[in-house]
Amino acid sequence: MPKTIKTRSGRVLQLPTPEEDAIVTAAANADPDAVPLTDAEWETVKPLVRRGRPLGSGTKTQVTLRLDVDVLEKFKASGDGWQTRINDALKSWVQTHA
Repeated sequence: MPKTIKTRSGRVLQLPTPEEDAIVTAAANADPDAVPLTDAEWETVKPLVRRGRPLGSGTKTQVTLRLDVDVLEKFKASGDGWQTRINDALKSWVQTHA
């Protein structure tokens, strides 16, 4: 029976046998347009697109805050980055009222 693995999404993948893997590897190594990357080259590879939220600065604390609906709608209406703009507005208030 072929070896299989189950992904986190529940899909079952059938792995190649060692013989099949050797055939595929030999074919790839024989292709002059498909030169394998060295370990050093793999270290420099970066993902093209990062999924999910951007990494935080590490200097912020997550809080739950209740805002008036009209205030929140105004910030959200100006597009992405509304949370940063709220933070900037609060930071400005703190600087002028310190």
